[in-house]
Amino acid sequence: MKKIGFILILVSIVASCTPEQNDEPITVTPADLHGSIDRVTEIMIHDIFSPPVASRIFAYPNVAAYEIVAMKDDGYQSLAGQLHDLAPIPKPDSTKTINYELSALVAHMELSKRLIFSEDRMEAYRDSLYTIYEGKNPAIFNASKEYGLKVADHIGVWMNADNYPQTRTMPKFTVDADNPTRWQPTPPAYADGIEPHWSKIRPFAIDSAQQFKPAPPPEFSLDENSDFYKELKEVYDIGNKIAEEGDASEEIQMAKFWDCNPYVSVTRGHLMFATKKITPGAHWIGITKIAAKKTDSDFDKTVYAYTKASIAMADAFISCWDEKYRSNLIRPETLINQHIDDSWQPVLQTPPFPEYTSGHSVVSGAASVALTDIFGDNFAFADDTEVPYGLPIRSFDSFRQAADEAAISRMYGGIHYRAAIEVGVKQGRDLGSFVVGKLKMKTGKGEVATN
Repeated sequence: MKKIGFILILVSIVASCTPEQNDEPITVTPADLHGSIDRVTEIMIHDIFSPPVASRIFAYPNVAAYEIVAMKDDGYQSLAGQLHDLAPIPKPDSTKTINYELSALVAHMELSKRLIFSEDRMEAYRDSLYTIYEGKNPAIFNASKEYGLKVADHIGVWMNADNYPQTRTMPKFTVDADNPTRWQPTPPAYADGIEPHWSKIRPFAIDSAQQFKPAPPPEFSLDENSDFYKELKEVYDIGNKIAEEGDASEEIQMAKFWDCNPYVSVTRGHLMFATKKITPGAHWIGITKIAAKKTDSDFDKTVYAYTKASIAMADAFISCWDEKYRSNLIRPETLINQHIDDSWQPVLQTPPFPEYTSGHSVVSGAASVALTDIFGDNFAFADDTEVPYGLPIRSFDSFRQAADEAAISRMYGGIHYRAAIEVGVKQGRDLGSFVVGKLKMKTGKGEVATN
């Protein structure tokens, strides 16, 4: 009996020395997802991705996260069979306990890491979260991480088949210097036209890059009575007027707020360097974050909002870039310098690609339709997206109003004719309405089905 008692005491001592297996609940919040997307945006600014490429970087990780949400939450429906060539994601191991929000966040961070250059910056954010989650419940953390990575691999295969890798080896855009109507590189960097083959990227929801082909621009003419010349002169006159009013003018404030040009080059003496800014898509992703936070959206609805908006914008870039390199229209700055005033400069630096249609107008139109579908019309918000870049907050009564301002700001900036803006907004809104109508993302079940 003494020997048995001794053994029981020894077992008790050993058991008391064994480390406890933590089994706290793991809570993944919308703030964690916002943080992941914010980190991706910061990295894209650092790595200087073009606006079309940036839209791709936002879209695929959001789709991966959304598909996991739809696997778990019957208020949402998978995009498999709705987006071109997307097959259903693998099902989780039924013998393991999965935290689906954690899996969705893991998939988002993993795919984001694969799409940017500075992977170490994404890994630092990821690892900071992993340390917290694993400390709470190693078993659930590992099972959820494993599933998230499995879905990331699945979406990664689909992603890599969108023709993007092939476009990396296609020839640069050839400038037709002998044709006075065609785009020419603009000062100060005189950079090559970016992403001339973007129309070859597989769309997400639209049927093809040409589906929303806009009406052509006014016929090129330097006749002072022609519609084209009147639009050219309008850009020149507006530029001169607001330049006289100075930086405090409302038009210049609008132009700078919506600039979103990651290619701004600064020349000092013999040195030229780039200032780094967000892309127009990143600005609207920031607006999505503002709307989700204002409505106190839960994790699933936040993923849903980011996903719908980013799909609409990714397809908008494909549609817009298809027209840009088809019409291949010369920028106002070039013509004004050649034929009106050789010392004139636009308020904003002209980005390096053809003029028609306005990318800001198309993308803002599409994003505003997607966000209105989610959060409703007349959704007032204070846009602080540009505060980190030294610009004040601007307030809007609706997403539509914000899109209209983003569009017209490009004429105030001196980089677009009126037709590119007005036709571009229509192109974007038509595309956005198609995406919203085509994608059946809500099932109508449960509270989450209510916008």
